[in-house]
Amino acid sequence: MSHSIGIVILAAGKGTRMKTDIPKALAICAGYSLLDYVVEASLSFAKHSSLKAQIGIVVGHRKEMLEKWWQSHSKKDHIKLAHQKEQNGTADALKACFNDLPHFWDFDYTLVACADTPLITENEFNELFKVLQKNAQLVGVAATFETSDPTGYGRIVNGSNGFRIIEEKDTNEDQKKIKEVNSAFYILKTSHVKAVLGQIDNKNKSGEFYLTDLFQDNFQVKAVKFPSETPFLGINTLEQLANVDRIIRQKKVKKLMLDGVRFLNPDSVYLDSKVEIGNGTIIYPGCTIIGNTKIAESVLIESNCFIKDSLIEENVKIFAGSYLEESKVQKNASVGPMARLRPGTDLGQETKVGNFVEIKKSVLARGAKVSHLSYIGDAEIGENSNIGCGFITCNYDGVNKHKTKIGSNTFVGSDCQAVAPIEIGNDAFVAAGSTITKSIPNGGFAIARTQQVTKEGKAKNFLKPKKA
Repeated sequence: MSHSIGIVILAAGKGTRMKTDIPKALAICAGYSLLDYVVEASLSFAKHSSLKAQIGIVVGHRKEMLEKWWQSHSKKDHIKLAHQKEQNGTADALKACFNDLPHFWDFDYTLVACADTPLITENEFNELFKVLQKNAQLVGVAATFETSDPTGYGRIVNGSNGFRIIEEKDTNEDQKKIKEVNSAFYILKTSHVKAVLGQIDNKNKSGEFYLTDLFQDNFQVKAVKFPSETPFLGINTLEQLANVDRIIRQKKVKKLMLDGVRFLNPDSVYLDSKVEIGNGTIIYPGCTIIGNTKIAESVLIESNCFIKDSLIEENVKIFAGSYLEESKVQKNASVGPMARLRPGTDLGQETKVGNFVEIKKSVLARGAKVSHLSYIGDAEIGENSNIGCGFITCNYDGVNKHKTKIGSNTFVGSDCQAVAPIEIGNDAFVAAGSTITKSIPNGGFAIARTQQVTKEGKAKNFLKPKKA
């Protein structure tokens, strides 16, 4: 018999201690928002547990930003939003979900998660759910852990039947010493939530409606203690964000090394959590690789390179100090040192882009070379063409961008400019120092510079004498 689960993620808080303008749930950690991690973990849990599931995210502070996040999310169809209009506590947030999404009452189970816990995985949800399934009499389970410093956490007080969670402000001196604390992750039978949620009051020192009141001594509930607090680490400050970011990146680097990626200094590399890198790749110190970047096998990336949202194929060499964004580099190509590939760049197989070359929204076919000190923008360069030092595509007329097309097996000498829109054919030759303003046919030779004039003995008229 298949079951269903409503996954409620609490994301309405202001995150005051973060001191940022965005909702805490949208803070970026190792390349993705805190909320993204929780959504992915919960959907993965539901899928592997064969549970029909839907996510309800409770929003509040800066809800328009969370709505924008939702609109562009790849799993939008599995996610709904509910609005907590006032910050009246976690029980009030859960009520807001059921008020705005009444079909959530129809789910067999209700999972409650926090939006600011990027280290949570499907494993923790699985462990909780197994306990609930194996004990038919239980109506709810809560994830707990022991910590050396329980300050700020709700304390777990076990009773003869169930258990209670005493929030920090309501603890007495003896309860403050309890080391087992609440993680704020729960799975409950929805029937229990329906029976109790409406009865929760705010008679406590915070004057808030506590979701923890769903757990009482007289209820068939169980605290499931986990061996580590790490998966439940929440983010409340920028320092905590940095610490968790580091944990995620270290785990990523460790996994990649086990898969055969060599980091010459693992601690110096910054990787987003979703970056893909093939085995045999060597990465030098000081590199930043982020976004939807995929790097194939046997790639060499030298020191201080920045790669974002790019595709790098097999046996590519990216030399020191290069910057790549939204670009594609095909097999056996080389880039840099000190090159910049801007969005829309596509380098074909065996191409070469050298030092201090900038390329934007351009395609270089197989074997094309732009070796140094050039700008290529809005251009197509054919196979095996060679572009000399200091070449510029003059693609912008002050209002519009125009295209430059250069054919195959064409040679362009040093210090040339092509004033777009323009086409240079196959097997053509452009002499050094030329400014090309007219198209060149296949096999054509073009030279566009004034004739040299030499006057013997006249240099002394222009040379200034050196001061003693």
